Amino acid sequence: MLTDQFYMKIAIEEAKKAANIGEVPIGAIIVRDGEVISRAHNLRESTQNPTAHAEHIAIQKASQYLKSWRLEGCKLYITLEPCVMCSGSIVMSRIPEVIYGAKDPKGGCAGSLMDLLQESRFNHRANVKTGILEEECSELLKVFFKDIRQKKKLIRTEDNTNNETFGRI
Repeated sequence: MLTDQFYMKIAIEEAKKAANIGEVPIGAIIVRDGEVISRAHNLRESTQNPTAHAEHIAIQKASQYLKSWRLEGCKLYITLEPCVMCSGSIVMSRIPEVIYGAKDPKGGCAGSLMDLLQESRFNHRANVKTGILEEECSELLKVFFKDIRQKKKLIRTEDNTNNETFGRI
């Protein structure tokens, strides 16, 4: 039997694909009966679509693959705790098990800000397992945002240098 770490490594590979195209490095896969039936990574910037989160795309692909909106018997592996939109998609698609790597203290809705996946007022709840390869998942995000901040700083420095040059003419 394959481990949660094994599957999370596949989700991490998806997250790296996102980073390689300038997207926030979040990856997701859906597994059923030990088989990866869908995989996805963030595409919000590429598609200019606010719903193009990794887990949302993975859910859509899995539904197409299974020809059903009900993803009962599936496990969703995500590198970052799902947001409110994705948590809603998880509940609505009846995914019974969610495994994620890094917590999202600013937007996570599977335990950090709130716990929509365990909300008793919904007709479906998902079991949640956290912290699987958490350091590796967190590091991808830290490096990505550090690089963005450095690029912005470099651009601001170049802009100031150019403005000073023009000011002397």
